[in-house]
Amino acid sequence: QVQLVESGGGLVQAGGSLRLSCAASGLTFSRYAMGWFRQAPGAEREFVAAISWSRSNTQYADSVKGRFTISRDNAKNTVYLQMNKLKPEDTAVYYCAADPTTATMTESRKMDYWGKGTLVTVSS
Repeated sequence: QVQLVESGGGLVQAGGSLRLSCAASGLTFSRYAMGWFRQAPGAEREFVAAISWSRSNTQYADSVKGRFTISRDNAKNTVYLQMNKLKPEDTAVYYCAADPTTATMTESRKMDYWGKGTLVTVSS
């Protein structure tokens, strides 16, 4: 059974930092592109960042470029999202997801597996 478990969310002041982790099990992690998505209250789920299985390709939403960094450790079956210079508009539930195809790793509809999410709240 595939499991993606996010952690690292919490309450932080604007300008602060958080590091999210997503631990994967039950799948060949190194064969999947991994993505982070988020959903704010009353909003649709949106793409945040993604990384290919080889780490050679990373993609970011314009709203987080220069502030967030995605990385992965295939030996630990874990993907990370380092979030710096957080803003109140970054408040959302953050989900990690797995996609067997790098070409579609920014598209939520193409994800095979999802975690249950971790809440990030940024206070002003």
